[in-house]
Amino acid sequence: MTTDDPGRTLATRTGFSFHVRPARPGDEAGLAEFFRHVTPEDLRFRFLTTVREVGHDRLAAMTEIDHRQTENFIAFAEDGKTIVATGMLACDDALEKGEVAISIRSEHKHKGIGWEMLGYICESARARGVKVIESLEDRQNREAIEIEREQGFEVDDCPDDARLVIVRKTLG
Repeated sequence: MTTDDPGRTLATRTGFSFHVRPARPGDEAGLAEFFRHVTPEDLRFRFLTTVREVGHDRLAAMTEIDHRQTENFIAFAEDGKTIVATGMLACDDALEKGEVAISIRSEHKHKGIGWEMLGYICESARARGVKVIESLEDRQNREAIEIEREQGFEVDDCPDDARLVIVRKTLG
């Protein structure tokens, strides 16, 4: 994928439609605004640490990417301006294993966006030849873990941290 990729419009089972495309360098301000509308708990789940504000370095890592090993997808509401979700795919050098992390704007939760974003990211990973996709989740992030289970992910204990689990899916 490249920054020229126009993306795709997705629809959730609740009927909510949104457009998703790869992040571009000019998206930093929009992402900063988006993260101001993500709950503190969801920020903690996304970054696995307490975060009050998503700063320039993290935003740059989401917008200034290689589009080969790393892709950050941005989901826009029908107005084409409001970011409702973002999802990162970060792969190893060989493109055999990828890690996924998704955030949803608080007022757009429970509309099926996370489900569709996860499916879209898995599809993108599969198209790159990625064999395994995983996510490191806080055990308290029950909603995300349940969505991942519903999409065929398996949950294992994290050997390095008892508060975390590794959620993994083999892509066919």
